[in-house]
Amino acid sequence: MKKKIAILGSTGSIGKSTLSIISKNIKDFEILLLSTNKNIKEINKQCKKFKPKFIIINDSDSYKKFARKNKNNCKVFNTYKDISKLKKKIDYTISAISGFDGLEPTLEIIPFSKTIAIANKESLICGWNLIKKKIVKYQTNFIPIDSEHFSIWSLLKGTNSKIEKIYITASGGPFFKKNIKQMKNIKPNQAIKHPKWNMGKKISIDSATMINKVFELIEAKNIFDIDLRNLKILIHPDSYVHAIVKFQNGITKLLIHDTDMKVPIFNSIYQNEKKILKSNSLDISKLNNLKFETVKMNQFQSIKILKLFKNVNNSLYETVLVSANDELVSLFLQNKIRFLDITKKLIMIMNLKEFKKMRQRKPKNFDEISKLNKYVRLKTHSLCVRSNRNV
Repeated sequence: MKKKIAILGSTGSIGKSTLSIISKNIKDFEILLLSTNKNIKEINKQCKKFKPKFIIINDSDSYKKFARKNKNNCKVFNTYKDISKLKKKIDYTISAISGFDGLEPTLEIIPFSKTIAIANKESLICGWNLIKKKIVKYQTNFIPIDSEHFSIWSLLKGTNSKIEKIYITASGGPFFKKNIKQMKNIKPNQAIKHPKWNMGKKISIDSATMINKVFELIEAKNIFDIDLRNLKILIHPDSYVHAIVKFQNGITKLLIHDTDMKVPIFNSIYQNEKKILKSNSLDISKLNNLKFETVKMNQFQSIKILKLFKNVNNSLYETVLVSANDELVSLFLQNKIRFLDITKKLIMIMNLKEFKKMRQRKPKNFDEISKLNKYVRLKTHSLCVRSNRNV
């Protein structure tokens, strides 16, 4: 029987990688759903090749333009609410829509998915309590796709041993060897040059400030229900080891794979099936020189933000963090603030009284998260650009 597949965000890098893997054994799959926001040129190509039953084009103008010219034998929808019209249980769904736009579609598709693989950080950080309720209610199997969290998930499979410590690795980004003074005049074109991963501008900036690792620790806390005190970041420039788990029984496990998102995607699709993914040979030279280092707080000051999340669990405060950072990165890319201002201003915003009171407020629904996201971004923008004054 063919495995029924849905890909939210099929025209992005994760979506394309997923289709690339599926295309190697296309006879084993039935593509039920593909989706995009505006990239109708790419999704038209995907429709011709993979012949999905349904596609969703979320942008209204793009939907109308595509619908007028649609010659593919598929139904086209303009809203994720229409997911309920599939009337089939999806065997495997991957949520690969970036940013806050990915949360609502993820929540909509969980009831119709046997397994959901989530590659969307914002969903797992800001909406975890909403996601968890749904995956429990609908008995949906959940797999994290971020390389670090997929690695932890893999290391924990088949063991009942209690965790002592989880280590998430960080490449250190493009400025690992620089001190604060040397980073003072960093420009956007420098910050987006990640030394190991080929990523978009926004996530590359997050890597350069190391706020991405703050996000990943909060993500891991949510997914694996572990205290932040038992989570730690290790600098590992080669990005060969993605996670280390130390158990209370004295055993420590680590997981290695190439810097290629196809590895977690492939394994999340096939899991225990006997399929082969071609990959590089084991790099002994890297194993002999793993070069782990602890994070220097005076170099990557974003790590200080973790102190603000002590005793904070699945609250609206996480939305404040992600939203403010999104806006600050956008301002930096527009050359409206300096590189070091991203972290400096983020810490200031997180300490505002009106936001700190949200540390104990859990989001009730997607709309509450969405409204707060918009408000925080507007507030951040206003504070950071008015009269060119420091906030």
